[in-house]
Amino acid sequence: MLKQQIEQEIKKALKAGESLKLSTLRMLLAAIQNEEIAKQKQLTDEDILPVVQRQIKQHRESIEAFTKGNRIELAQKEKDELEILNKFLPQQMNEEEIKKTVAEVLAGLPESDKSNFGKVMGAIMAKIKGKADGGLVGRLVKDQIG
Repeated sequence: MLKQQIEQEIKKALKAGESLKLSTLRMLLAAIQNEEIAKQKQLTDEDILPVVQRQIKQHRESIEAFTKGNRIELAQKEKDELEILNKFLPQQMNEEEIKKTVAEVLAGLPESDKSNFGKVMGAIMAKIKGKADGGLVGRLVKDQIG
């Protein structure tokens, strides 16, 4: 369904002459198709979310690099593309919701696992499935188990 939604948005962008949106969505669709080829199967929406998140992460890194390099126009283009990509993610959790989820997961884990950052992060990321940025979640987990 998400793939079809992207394809529909490509058609709309093509008809409207929105070149930035068109190129961004084509790049996303190509990444999804590459993933399908690698896994040799049609991707479900759940499989597509990590692909979208990877694209978003790449754009954030590019924005940071362009900003450091004083390439404002390129950084702005990346920000515009990032805005387009964000529309394909589920509603993002705010910091308070993430803290609550971290506390719930920590309460449900055995005492021996609470100091293992990897196990805690794995349990939390499985629960929130793309609804929050991994970096923010990691920082909040470190604060709680710190």
